[in-house]
Amino acid sequence: MIDSSAFQGKKAAYYTLGCKLNFSETSTFGKMLEDMGVITAKKGEKADICLINTCSVTEVADHKCRQAIHRMVRNNPGAFVIVTGCYAQLESENVSKIEGVDLVLGANEKAHLIQYLSDAWAQNGDAASLHQHYSVKTKEIKTFQPSCSRGNRTRYFLKVQDGCNYYCTYCTIPFARGNSRNPSIQSLVAQCEQAAAEGGKEIVITGVNIGDFGQTTHERFIDLVKAMDQVEGIKRYRISSLEPDLCDDDLIEYCAQSRAFMPHFHIPLQSGSDEVLKLMHRRYDKALFAHKVNLIKEKMPDAFIGVDVMVGCRGETPECFEECYEFLKSLPVTQLHVFPYSERPGTAALKIPYVVDEKEKKKRSKRLLELSDQKTQEFYAQYIGTEAEVLFEKAPRGKAMHGFTKNYIRVELSPALAKEEYDNQLIKVRLGDFNHDKTALKGELEVKGS
Repeated sequence: MIDSSAFQGKKAAYYTLGCKLNFSETSTFGKMLEDMGVITAKKGEKADICLINTCSVTEVADHKCRQAIHRMVRNNPGAFVIVTGCYAQLESENVSKIEGVDLVLGANEKAHLIQYLSDAWAQNGDAASLHQHYSVKTKEIKTFQPSCSRGNRTRYFLKVQDGCNYYCTYCTIPFARGNSRNPSIQSLVAQCEQAAAEGGKEIVITGVNIGDFGQTTHERFIDLVKAMDQVEGIKRYRISSLEPDLCDDDLIEYCAQSRAFMPHFHIPLQSGSDEVLKLMHRRYDKALFAHKVNLIKEKMPDAFIGVDVMVGCRGETPECFEECYEFLKSLPVTQLHVFPYSERPGTAALKIPYVVDEKEKKKRSKRLLELSDQKTQEFYAQYIGTEAEVLFEKAPRGKAMHGFTKNYIRVELSPALAKEEYDNQLIKVRLGDFNHDKTALKGELEVKGS
């Protein structure tokens, strides 16, 4: 039994680390607490409840999680501190021992956040330091927590899938999230319709391995895409990340002619060396990846294509890295998300003998980031002087507004032109030159969009 009166008037602070899926889930946690009468603490206010949603994709991520927990405890003395997310699943007992942490919820338990919180208060009082932790073994992670929320953002983030069956040699995410699972197409369409009813115009589709949708319901990802495309009111959909082997040619063909799916893809490559891809246990080779990229550009010449690349993994010899660099240089991709390989306990990659030192990882990362900047700026430059519709997001008073075109070009509207009523509106602008740090194109107002 949940005593809702225990929640009334309390203030909560949230901190999220990691991927878009985590941000979506944190927003849902916030909505769950809000429905119980909890208020979000303003900046600088002391919170009664602190929730930290963690990531564990790298050793650096683990370190940032610990820092965030210590900071939240220090800034909110006496608050009830809850830690959840991937780091909480993998290291639940160790996290529970951090001074000030009251409750640690793993991947299976976080969906029942309110119940666990209510039970803890009922048993021990909301100010007690409980150090309770709950997490089941990976194979027992079965729950799926629905999430379609925007938090304080303009765009909605819809979780369509969770978990992963791939078990790549470098990755701990399947251990943290469990096996692939998903809700029904019908339930997801209903969430899209609700977002539209609330005035939402853009939805970002999130998950751990989105293309693997259907493991639970035996439906297909392309059928989900087609069903969502029919939801009136939603003007734009973006697919946050899609494995190359699961990015079907039919899906690319459909998105090219769809009503609302944007010419914007994010496809993890990880390495441009077939030798390294085999060591990683990835399920594709360079030829397949190149085919997907070239087909997207053939069907959608304006498409923005983002690519994940891992640098310095075990087995990546200098020759393998050069092969990767030249492969990426040759492809019509737009932006690289570059991250250094991090040793993760329990992963099969630790059995690979060739190790890249940290100094070399930094050198390789720098080269790829410079290549990324070059490709992104070349892509942006093509559109200077053209018109585009931009979905703008609210900005602090007196600051520039930002938003994105259909093909994910970031646009900056100066404070002199920005208006509060432009938030969550599609505005037609002329794309001007780069802004001061070349992270966006300047928007010049033309005609107001629909």
